[in-house]
Amino acid sequence: MVIGAEVRAALEEHARAEAPNEACGVVVLRDGEAERYEAGRNRAASPYRFELDVDPAVWFLEDDGYELAVFHSHVSAPARPSRTDVENIGLWEGRPYLILSLGTRELAAFTIEGGRISELAVG
Repeated sequence: MVIGAEVRAALEEHARAEAPNEACGVVVLRDGEAERYEAGRNRAASPYRFELDVDPAVWFLEDDGYELAVFHSHVSAPARPSRTDVENIGLWEGRPYLILSLGTRELAAFTIEGGRISELAVG
């Protein structure tokens, strides 16, 4: 998956703005390339977990051929799914799952299915 400079900057800006809580939102992809970031709200307002609240119109973008990837930040933890992430994957199971570590600025992507974590290449 390709995350260009503009979308990556939007992810980092949102993560910094929400600190010390986790930021979350949806990256809109077409053919594996990020076209934009739709910032959401973390209903949990927590530095340890997130509950994504995003404009409901975003979900309909899949009908137009877009792929949606959930995004959230880790305030100090590495850019790797936590046990909480795996346990709360819900509707995002098997879909691209992006994590930005504010501590290292690392951005990584995964899929989580049946408790298994698989890393995706990010360019």
